[in-house]
Amino acid sequence: MKFKALTAIAALLAAPMVMAGGADDDTLVINGDLEIVTKAAAPEHAENLSEVISGWHFRDDDTQAMEMDDFDNPGMIFVDQARDVWATAEGSEGKSCADCHGAPEEMAGVKPVYPKYNEAAGEVRTLQMQVNDCRTTRMGAEAWKYDSGDAINMEALLASVSRGMPVNVAIDGPAADTWAQGKEIYYTRYGQLELSCANCHEQNYGNYIRADHLSQGQINGFPAYRLKNAKLNGIHDRFKGCVRDTRAETFSPGSAEFIALELYVASRGNGLSVEGPSVRN
Repeated sequence: MKFKALTAIAALLAAPMVMAGGADDDTLVINGDLEIVTKAAAPEHAENLSEVISGWHFRDDDTQAMEMDDFDNPGMIFVDQARDVWATAEGSEGKSCADCHGAPEEMAGVKPVYPKYNEAAGEVRTLQMQVNDCRTTRMGAEAWKYDSGDAINMEALLASVSRGMPVNVAIDGPAADTWAQGKEIYYTRYGQLELSCANCHEQNYGNYIRADHLSQGQINGFPAYRLKNAKLNGIHDRFKGCVRDTRAETFSPGSAEFIALELYVASRGNGLSVEGPSVRN
């Protein structure tokens, strides 16, 4: 049993080195005029990287092209659905998102700074958590389940109006402890395969595991429409899939562990543009 597990680990870590192929040098421009920064100098706290690179660079040409035009990007269908929800009154207060915030475009600049510490709540909040707080406290509506369709659609809408703006997640002050927890999770080996996030996305990005071209695992493009399951995918759902692939018991979307991990991973992409909803394999 132990020998088989070690053999599996060796296969996963050694095989990619045979089929190496790094990030391409293409340029992402959406709708012909919205330039997206997909490569940037790594922030100081990403001490093992010299450059941060969007996952867009690790996809094939056809997948890349889908993200370059909103008419071809399947994720924009869900953005349009969220626009309808944005303008719809819900809950005991009979309010819509638009009643307080105006048009979705008024929220430009929000997505780039999340997750962030909420002083009133005394906790680091993801964007989905903040949306749910608005729903329950201001609208008198039910909270959405974490990474549910409605929640991911709304996050995609808020990402779309911030496309092109630089990710700028704060990791100091009261957010520091949560960030440190996320960093610890990132470098911890999990599961029967004993793999950490760093094993794939820091030490082997640009290489292949089976047919999967490993990226840096940047999340500036989330929510992401995945061709694999033909739907928008949330960040925590993707984390869950990665942990599950190590053959480990995984954390739940919305858990303290995934909130911390999201803060840490988002901060590794500081300087890249928000590009969600992106298109991935």
